[in-house]
Amino acid sequence: MRDYYKNLTNDELRESAEESSKKAKRKGAALEPIVVEGRKITKNWWGNAWCANLEKYADYENRIDRGKRYVRSGAVIDLKIEEGKVLAKVQGSRRTPYKVEIAIKPLDEKKCEKIIEKCGRKIQNAEMLAEGNIPEELQDLFCSDEGLFPKPKEIGFMCSCPDWAVMCKHVAATLYGVGVRLDDDPLLFFKLRGIDSDGFINTAVQNKVEAMLANENRDSPRIIRDADAMKMFGI
Repeated sequence: MRDYYKNLTNDELRESAEESSKKAKRKGAALEPIVVEGRKITKNWWGNAWCANLEKYADYENRIDRGKRYVRSGAVIDLKIEEGKVLAKVQGSRRTPYKVEIAIKPLDEKKCEKIIEKCGRKIQNAEMLAEGNIPEELQDLFCSDEGLFPKPKEIGFMCSCPDWAVMCKHVAATLYGVGVRLDDDPLLFFKLRGIDSDGFINTAVQNKVEAMLANENRDSPRIIRDADAMKMFGI
């Protein structure tokens, strides 16, 4: 029997993960593994921001680093994001992968309304948002104290491993895996916080349109009047 607390090398971890994946597939399991390509775990600004926010959890610093190694080694053989929670299977030193469940507290209604209002004011490219690409001008809607990213007190962890720590390396690897998944589909941010993404986007765009229509008859300092234009060009 393997030592539950043995530190596997990256190659050993990768090999064990591949064995577990093959075994699960032979049994008909539909796995959704986390695959990290290249040196960086995430590539887009929103995925990077998720990982940066995760690394601010100072109480879990040691586990966070070990989780980063696990996710890079392909140990997260399955990860599914549902409304308000994440379910994952993470390979460890035992033959059977550990089961991880992370519960994320839903965003309360008042906070959601504030974010929609801010989104409507800031959004410049509604088409990008509707296509699942989050414009960078909305970055503070995720990263600010009142944003979409959950705080440590809004997250609950559970792992089937024998580690006594509140956040074990398997949970940390899962959280990094969430960053990879969000990197590919940022609208999962909304699902994770219990928000209907279609409704959120439609409301934000509608608010933006209504604000534009309300200002359509107001003079803008950027508009050059005909008389001023004639003077400018000596007409």
